[in-house]
Amino acid sequence: MTFSDISLEEKQKALGELRNIKEQFAARGWFPGTSGNLSVRVGAFTPDRFHFAVTSSGKDKSVHTPEDFLFVDANGEACETTALKPSAETLIHAKIYRMTGCGAIFHVHTVYNNLISEYYGDEGYVPAQGIELIKGLGIWEENAAIRIPVLPNYADIPSIAKLIPGTLKPEIPGILLRNHGIYAWGANAFEAKRHLEAFEFIFEVLYRSLLLPPRPHS
Repeated sequence: MTFSDISLEEKQKALGELRNIKEQFAARGWFPGTSGNLSVRVGAFTPDRFHFAVTSSGKDKSVHTPEDFLFVDANGEACETTALKPSAETLIHAKIYRMTGCGAIFHVHTVYNNLISEYYGDEGYVPAQGIELIKGLGIWEENAAIRIPVLPNYADIPSIAKLIPGTLKPEIPGILLRNHGIYAWGANAFEAKRHLEAFEFIFEVLYRSLLLPPRPHS
């Protein structure tokens, strides 16, 4: 399938989902400065050929404009003639789509995901166990223990993208960049949003638990 084969209705649906998610996340303060990026896949998928709508680079995500998003291909290249540039981290989105076949990827920078990814960065993963919102990741095992991968935050985006295939865990729909932010994905925008919210809850619980005083001996 080429980009021109994708219906206008599907393209508009993807853009509408992105606008809605962008507005909600901006209201939570999850896009400080012009940080963060969002994408939704459109059309048929094969690992070598797919298309997705992604946030354009350098835009204030607290406001809506006609230039908030553009469509790109599996290489992160614009599908239409445009002066807009895709987010600098579009190659990471493309690699995650290629490896997972997911339908949406959301990336945000928060204080909690920065602190926790740095705190556990040397271990290469963030451990979490027995936190209720682990169920939000689709993991229903009682007292479940998970490890959320942490990648180094290289300035060279292709260097990060090369690490993704060896880092992804099928049961964990997300990866952290150390002292940077979280990428969370799902089969569609609804699921990716749920996963991202679950991750952020987990990070906040982990951070706040580190601040608790030792329990007194009974």
